[in-house]
Amino acid sequence: MSAVTQLLDSYQRRAGTEVAVGDWLQMDQQRIDAFAEATGDLQWIHIDPQRAAAESPYASTVAHGFLTLSLLPLLTQANAAGQFENNYPGMRLRVNYGLNKVRFPAPVRPGDRLRARTSVLSAEPAGAGVEITYLLTVEIEGSDKPACVAEQVVRVYP
Repeated sequence: MSAVTQLLDSYQRRAGTEVAVGDWLQMDQQRIDAFAEATGDLQWIHIDPQRAAAESPYASTVAHGFLTLSLLPLLTQANAAGQFENNYPGMRLRVNYGLNKVRFPAPVRPGDRLRARTSVLSAEPAGAGVEITYLLTVEIEGSDKPACVAEQVVRVYP
């Protein structure tokens, strides 16, 4: 049985199941400010704590939704040592193929702790490789609403 067939079989059996829970990461204003500077999104709701405390419906600054989204590799530990080899045995390459759906149900404030939960939605053949769709849910500690819910599509190749 080829590595592609084995990987496809393994992930198809896991469809609908949670496969990972990441470590907690604390959001801070410094990270928000750095993201604002890097992207040019300098809206006051992100970078002006005094004005945000007075005028924002959240009573504080909030992280950019795209900042939360950009933290998915860190929150899912997708690139941690050994992750690739452990999750995709026999494969040599993983490509981020994109996102099907992204939502930001709850704001992330400085001081919030975040972590990602990863579930397999589906696995299908994709040319010489395997296309895996994950459901990624970024939790905020102590909140009943997630910060981000996204369907990520990756392709893995031998």
